Order: sequence, then C-alpha cells, then structure tokens
Amino acid sequence: MRVIDAHVHLYPPEAGREPTAWAAARRETHWATLCTRRRKDGRPVQAFPAVDELLFTMDADGVDRAVLLGWYWENHATCVEQNSFYAACIKAHPDRLAAFATVHPAAGPAALAEVRRAVGEGLVGLGELSPHSQHVAIDDPFWHELMNLAGALKLPVNLHVTDPASRKFSGRVDTPVGDFVELARIFPRTKFILAHWGGGPGYAVELKDFPNVYFDTAASPLIYEPAKLGPLIATLPADRVLYGSDYPLILYPQTDALPGFAGFLGELRTAGASDAVLGGNAAREFSW
Repeated sequence: MRVIDAHVHLYPPEAGREPTAWAAARRETHWATLCTRRRKDGRPVQAFPAVDELLFTMDADGVDRAVLLGWYWENHATCVEQNSFYAACIKAHPDRLAAFATVHPAAGPAALAEVRRAVGEGLVGLGELSPHSQHVAIDDPFWHELMNLAGALKLPVNLHVTDPASRKFSGRVDTPVGDFVELARIFPRTKFILAHWGGGPGYAVELKDFPNVYFDTAASPLIYEPAKLGPLIATLPADRVLYGSDYPLILYPQTDALPGFAGFLGELRTAGASDAVLGGNAAREFSW
C-alpha cells in the first residue's frame, strides 16, 4: 500500500533562510503572522525545510509521494514565485512530488494566464487557496472565472476551511460553510478538496453529499483529539477523503522538535483509516 500525502507545503529557499524578512519584502503579512508564529515557550509552530529534507523525512516515515500545495498569498508576484519554485521541484523529483498552483483572483486576467502557465510547467491543481483570507468575495467575477477554468482544465481546487469550533489564534480567519456549499453547487464540474476535514463534523454534514467535494485531513492533531478521528472518518465518504499532514507544521509540539509524518499516520491507522484514505484515493485522483 502506497502512502500519499495530499497536503504538504514548501517555500522558496530565500523564505526558509529569513522568513520574516522575505515576507516583509513581498508584503505577505498574513503568511508571516501564521507561519512565523512561536508558541508560548518560544518554539516555532513550523519549520522551513528544503525539498531534500522533505524527501528524507518521507523516506524515513514511509510516505511514497507528496502533493505540494501553494499558499493563499496576498500578491500576484508571490504566487508566480511560488509556482516557479514548485515547477523546479517536480521537474527534479517527478516520481515523488506533484504540485498545485497558487493564484490571487485580484490579479484578474493575469491570474488566469498564470494558471495556464503553471499547468504548462506540470502543476496539476489549484490551492491551497482561501478567498476569505485573500479578501475575495465568493461571487467575485474573476473568482468565478478561476473556478470555471479549473473545471474546464480538470484541476482540483484545494481550499482552506476553518472549523468554527476550533481555538482562536493570531491570523485565524472564519470560513462560513454556506460559501463552500454555494461553490459546490455553482461549479459542479470543479472538484473541491476542502482542507482540515472540510471544517470538521458540523460542516461535513452539509458538504458530504456533493459528489464534487473531497476532504483532506491536514493539521488534524493540532485541531482534534485522536478519539474524534474515527467518527470523522465514518461520517465522510470513504472514497473522497485524502490523507494530508500540513507538513512542515509541527503536529506534536509537546514531543517533536521537527515536522514528520509517522505520528499522525499512526493515529489515522488506529482510528480505522483505510488504504484508500492513506493513498489509494490520491493515487486515483492524480493517476499515480
């Protein structure tokens, strides 16, 4: 059985070396708020590994392939920079990595052109996007054009979703479930992958019956106790749940100094996650 992580983030080397300065130079204040945070004891919430470190950790923890997701950047130029970096990653490691493109709808026609450019470079989806974090209305005309283009090109769209019952933290953005219901209804040709269990059990009830809506498990240990995983798995359609870690978030800050995959994979297996959830569904969706 192959394990495929459908929710991994990497950043250009310059971001890893000086993340705060890199973000400031690009006016990416929301990313800096979320990704350079430190816990009360001073430890970082995530690391900034290079692609070789990702591959080493995948090998050590039994992950065969990973899907690199972009970010909900505030500026078009940062989207282009991220997409170009990912194009180089998948070109160097086509047997281990796939990647999604990131865009900002406020760029208008330039965003549509960037999607086509990224697809030409081998990227296979859009996301992780967040119209709520990017200050884009769900009924924005260019957002609609992006979703239509994704459907036409058969590009899955990964969207950030916040569980309304989750704890508050700096940079947290609410994502009303009605917006995702509307997207699934208006764009039936577009496949949506809703991150973080699609916002949890309350949202899942309203979203699970849309055949174009999928769910990933990203960041789960930071949101839910292990005992909640079994009921979540049982609630959602087994063929539309994708294992995702949200690497390089440090999922077990009480015990781990570095990000990894093994602990959460163990929790999912204990909770009854099937081979389909851990890799089979992603293998089908990405033709691996």
